[in-house]
Amino acid sequence: MSLDQMKCVPCRGGVPILTDAEIDLYYQQLQRWSVVEKNGIKRLERSFQFEDFAEALAFTNKVGEIAEKEGHHPDILTEWGKVTVTWWTHKIKGLHKNDFIMAAKTDTLSQTKKCL
Repeated sequence: MSLDQMKCVPCRGGVPILTDAEIDLYYQQLQRWSVVEKNGIKRLERSFQFEDFAEALAFTNKVGEIAEKEGHHPDILTEWGKVTVTWWTHKIKGLHKNDFIMAAKTDTLSQTKKCL
């Protein structure tokens, strides 16, 4: 099953972060995302380009809707014509399979919006 078709599982902490090998495996489905490290925590990050602020804001709201539905929330920076989405699991301070699932769902949203 592709990542965008999966559902997030509740993560209550105490779960190990993904290994580099696991990250590489899931990353094969998310080539447009970057694995970045901020404050010693690995995260998935991608910026999406739009024609104007209104389109960027509409995309931000759609990402928020899927985040609420799945119970997993990203950092989102909305700017004129650009949205940067960053996924990681706060409770384990690193990457979990849920982050890859949500990144894939975000990619699916970008295909239905006026993403440049």
